[in-house]
Formats: sequence, structure tokens, C-alpha cells
Amino acid sequence: MSSAKQQAAQKSTLVSVVVNLLLTVGQILTGMLAHSSGLVADGIHSLSDLLADFVVLVANRYSHKAADQDHPYGHFRFETAASLVLGTLLLAVGLGMLWSTVLKLQHFGQVPRVHFIALWAAIVALLAKEGLFRYMLAVARRVNSGMLTANAWHARSDAASSLVVAIGIVGNLSGLPVFDPLAAGVVGLMVARMGWRFGYDAFQDLMDRGLAPAQVEAMRKALLQTEGVVDAHDIRTRKMGDLVIVDAHLLVGSHISVSEGHQISLRAQQRLMRDFELTDVTIHIDADQEDGGANLGLPSRQITLSPYAAALGADAGLLDQALLHYLDGAIEIDIRLPANHAELADRLKAIPLPARVTRLRVFLES
Repeated sequence: MSSAKQQAAQKSTLVSVVVNLLLTVGQILTGMLAHSSGLVADGIHSLSDLLADFVVLVANRYSHKAADQDHPYGHFRFETAASLVLGTLLLAVGLGMLWSTVLKLQHFGQVPRVHFIALWAAIVALLAKEGLFRYMLAVARRVNSGMLTANAWHARSDAASSLVVAIGIVGNLSGLPVFDPLAAGVVGLMVARMGWRFGYDAFQDLMDRGLAPAQVEAMRKALLQTEGVVDAHDIRTRKMGDLVIVDAHLLVGSHISVSEGHQISLRAQQRLMRDFELTDVTIHIDADQEDGGANLGLPSRQITLSPYAAALGADAGLLDQALLHYLDGAIEIDIRLPANHAELADRLKAIPLPARVTRLRVFLES
């Protein structure tokens, strides 16, 4: 996590802590005094927000830590784990509210009339939560943080729940007491739904969920714009917090040098890191369309060149610069010799091609 993102997360979360602390105390106390189960439920909801804010603060502290020996890719997934904890917390709180509502509805005739002050408390809570949502969402979009976005929409769900509670209180004051516990049940359902969504999304990311096909295709097009890349395939992505890890296979010219292939991979990697928000890119260079699968059973360099080494005798060291091209289940050999070794070149060409070798080229350097 960048320093700017970390500071923004810390500041916005501290603002949320203050707001939710005041709402928790105010709603629960007012709800108890005004006999409003809906307002108490909303206060418990605010308490879960307060706990969630502490989860975000802890995640914000640890997710920006640099990579180490035990975590070579860094600690970005701490954010995802925090979102999973947040989702689980919301789901548990929501189910608890629903259960409490069921118990109260079994004895709805004993539901007391709510005091009018509960309505004012619900309206204040609604305005405070909606303002908090708009503030936190603006910060989350500015720094592109999934964790802060999740927490912001959590605040929006709180605003919606306060609206439901206010409607329930109005119904209770209008002579329908059952509206208040029903409002508490609706709040519980909203909280549980939000918790399931956050928890499920975080779990999918922890299971290495990749990017959408459209985003992967955009990366493929960017790779194809790199000079020297013939094709790009097997592009795999996995999320690491708000960033992404990418593995890609690039098809390059079949007879280029290792260093040129590596240079192409570096340029391709640099392009992806520049154009997309990535934390790591691994490039695999392919020299043929078969991705090397047909070449696994081919003989090694030493075995392939052994007839030529025997023919050269004391001059076998000249084969150190020989190039072997493993392509489509066969081998091509390029050997370069000094200009004054024409006799050795003729000797090599006279040797029958070894098994699986389809072509030998001998060049005399000028």
C-alpha cells in the first residue's frame, strides 16, 4: 500500500471511529430509554461498524509492510483478510438481529409504544451515516482501495438501516407497535446480506480469483504492442489486495538469442507495470507454438553435440558457442567457426545428423 493510500485509510477510518462511537452510545441508550428495539438494533449495527473500523486500522497498519522472506509478494492480502473478517462479523450480527426479531414477533402483543425521542435519534443517525458514506467513498475512489470501498458501502447500508428504523418508529407511534421490531428485523437482514457479499468476495480473492476477461484481453493487447512479441497466451491473473499478479507466456522469434528474448520480456513486463495496477509480472518466453511440450523428450545439448565433439577432437571447445534450437519436437543446430577452419566445417557437415536433429548450419566468421 502506498504512503498516500495508507494515510487516507487511517484518516477516514478514524473519522468513522468517532462517528460510530457517538452513534453507538447515543442510539443504544436512547433506544433503551424510548423502548425502541429498532433503534437498539441500529445502535448494535453502529457497534459492529466500530469494530469493523478497528479491523480496517489493523489491516492498514500491516498491509503496507514490505516483502520479507516469509512473504515474498508482500502483505497486500492483509486487506483481503480484513474484508473477510468484516464480512463474517456483519453476517453474524445480522443473523443475531433476525433471531431477536423472530423472538419478539412471537409475543408481538407485548411490544411497548415507542417514545417520540427515538424518531429524532433515528433521523440524526440517518444524516450522520449518509454523510459518512459520501466522505469515505470519495476517499476510497481517490486512493483506489477495495477495503475502504467496502467500509464506505457498509456506512451506506447503515444509513439505509437508519431510514428503515425511522419508518418503523413512525409506524409504532401511529398505533402499530409491531412496526418497530419489524424494522429491527429488516436492519438485521440488510446487515446479513452485506456481510455475505463482502465475505464472499474476499473469500474469492483469497482463492486467487482472476480479473474479468475484458481486463485480461486489455493486457494481452498491451503485450502484443511490445516489439518482438509474436503472440501472447496463457495470461493468468490473481488478486493481491487491490493489486494484481500476472503470469503470461510470450511467443518470440524461434532463432533469437536468450539475451534478446530476455530483453523482450523485460520490455513487456515494464509495459504492463506502467499501464495497469500490478504488483508483480512473470513472463515465460516460448520459442514455438507448442509451448515446448513436444520438446520434453528431446536429447540434451551434451548428447546432441557429442558426435561433433568427437569429430573435432582437441578443437571441441569451438562448440561452446553452438546454438541449439528446440522447435516443434525437433532440433536445429547452428555452429560458428573461425574463418580459417573451413576444413573443420567440412568435417562437421559430413557427419550424419543425430537422432531428432533436422538441420545443421555451419557458419565461417569473416
